[in-house]
Amino acid sequence: MSPLQDSYRHQGQRRALARELRQRGIHDERVLGALQAVPRHLFFEPAFQDHAYQDKAFPIGEGQTISQPYTVAFQTQLLNVQPTDRVLEVGTGSGYQCAVLLQLTPHVDSIEFNEVLYARTRQRLAALGAGGARLHCGDGSVGLPAQAPFDGILVTAGAPGLPPALLRQLRVGGRLVIPVGNNQTQRMVRVTREGPEAFVREEFEEFRFVPLLGASGWRS
Repeated sequence: MSPLQDSYRHQGQRRALARELRQRGIHDERVLGALQAVPRHLFFEPAFQDHAYQDKAFPIGEGQTISQPYTVAFQTQLLNVQPTDRVLEVGTGSGYQCAVLLQLTPHVDSIEFNEVLYARTRQRLAALGAGGARLHCGDGSVGLPAQAPFDGILVTAGAPGLPPALLRQLRVGGRLVIPVGNNQTQRMVRVTREGPEAFVREEFEEFRFVPLLGASGWRS
């Protein structure tokens, strides 16, 4: 990640944010280190940059948001990314979650439904020196079968159910982390593939995400 426009003040704010997240139950030091390494303020419009290290979600245009840091940390911790893992992110959005994942593994694919966000974020990640991810524009609810299988799939939008294509694209031992529910609130779910037809589902706390669009999401 480029150090441009990343001051000592910003770095101090990230350390303080990491302490706050640790107090809220984020215990994976690799995840906390990843959030400390990524300058979240550079994923904001200039008018909002002073708010970048508050634990809040903010709009990024096109009806989408950048998730609050706790949500990013919570999902990333559940995914349990290892350095050699191949990870698919569904919903590139601002690119912030993608940049965090890149701190944990260089093998990241990310797919964005919205063409405007895809083009904007592709330029941003390249400018910040985080262009290592393979970015795609399309229906993330059906995954990326040509790139499968994946060790981890992380969905950053609320789904009405578990997309069958994403389950099929998990490697045995792989994890899908996805918020599932209605258009208002969702329960965070982790599904681990334990065999060709064996999946274990775990449910965690509630969150609020923008809707997942596409064939296995909410219709646009």
